[in-house]
Amino acid sequence: MSGRLTKISATIAVASASFINAVMLSALNVCLPIIQSEFSIHAVTLTWINTSFVLSNAVFLIAAGKIGDIFGRKRVFLGGMAMFIVTTLLCGISGSAEFLILFRVLQGLGSAMVNATIMAILSSVFPPQKRGMAIGIGTAAIYTGLSFGPFFGGMLSAALGWRWIFFITAPVEILPFLITLICIREEWADAKGEKFDLAGSLIYGVSLVLFMYGITILPKIIALVYLIPGTAGLILFIRRELKISYPVLEIRLFNSNRVFAFSSVAALINYMSTYAITFLLSLFLQFSMGVSPQMTGLILTTQPIAQAALSPIAGKFSDRIDPAILVTTGMGMVTVGLFILSRLTSNTSSFFIVFILFLLGCGYAFFSSPNTNAIMGSVEKRYYGQASGAVATMRSLGMVLSMGITTIIFSVYMGPRGIGAETLDLFNHSFRLSFLIFSILCLVGIYFSAVRGNSKREK
Repeated sequence: MSGRLTKISATIAVASASFINAVMLSALNVCLPIIQSEFSIHAVTLTWINTSFVLSNAVFLIAAGKIGDIFGRKRVFLGGMAMFIVTTLLCGISGSAEFLILFRVLQGLGSAMVNATIMAILSSVFPPQKRGMAIGIGTAAIYTGLSFGPFFGGMLSAALGWRWIFFITAPVEILPFLITLICIREEWADAKGEKFDLAGSLIYGVSLVLFMYGITILPKIIALVYLIPGTAGLILFIRRELKISYPVLEIRLFNSNRVFAFSSVAALINYMSTYAITFLLSLFLQFSMGVSPQMTGLILTTQPIAQAALSPIAGKFSDRIDPAILVTTGMGMVTVGLFILSRLTSNTSSFFIVFILFLLGCGYAFFSSPNTNAIMGSVEKRYYGQASGAVATMRSLGMVLSMGITTIIFSVYMGPRGIGAETLDLFNHSFRLSFLIFSILCLVGIYFSAVRGNSKREK
């Protein structure tokens, strides 16, 4: 009975935490035009309200995953939720764009601690033959939150203002915290006794920040000041991790485990190609098509609703058949949907956009849960935290790169100007070019999905 209670509690805690975080993230996207107006900031600064969060998330994910393996995944999960609650409230009282971005960085740290451990906890609780369904439920919770978020954000910003997204989200996050604290008695630390590579974590974090910031300020020549040391630092990190006995990230997994390596690359490409969809479409619908924030929210719910409905089914299928088949199919559907988005105009029917978002949602559902199941099923138990961290890192890096590509395009075509009537043609061109690039990237992702080989399963 204790084991059954742990499984139920872990699933509820992971699903509810994922749902709440997704609601906040997607709800804020709808409010970006309002935030731009209130703080009088240009388009590039606006992108940093999102980028700061996902970059911070990416910086701390690997370290958080390893710390969870050593000291306990539940402890890290609880600590991350506590930090997320506090920093969410701080975001709500921000008096400037600069403070909002700062608190989003701290919020990203808390989110990293949660995201680095959720899949590791599920993998620790459920046996391999049941894991896909559990991962599918957790993934469905994310997409349900993403589907509810835009509508919630649009209605709430119209009634009370964008700050209430944070004020309401923070207290609700207490629920999964209490479930985990009270109902889950077990702790998992399969790498207990190993040393934590603090130096490697610092090298990775600083290098990643330099590298990603350099990307966001391209094509300015000063970007090289950040890109060169950032790249050198990441190379140094990889070489260090290959030499030491207790690496913060087991780089050898990428060399010796084809399923793990190719599935991780496919995840990176998929997130890189899809994360900016909500950001770009939210702006396109409101500025180019004149759609209200409330209706924009309703339209944007299409994709995550389809993802939420199909993710548990796709996860369950991945317990029975090779996930590569499902993942490749999903990646192909996403590629087609992204290319069609690159052809949109201000005269496009809203119903047609809903159809494309539904196609994207179906494709992403068939990609995400089976791909995560393949990654977690390809490693030993002592690597669960690192594998979970790797999954979340690929997601966060993909998000950062997705926003980085968007920021570069905005910088080239729009410069420091905001989105308005005089820059609408430039914005529309930037919008279409972004999705064309994303569709090409996703086409490459089909290759990695198809040739990863058969997934290994723990016995």
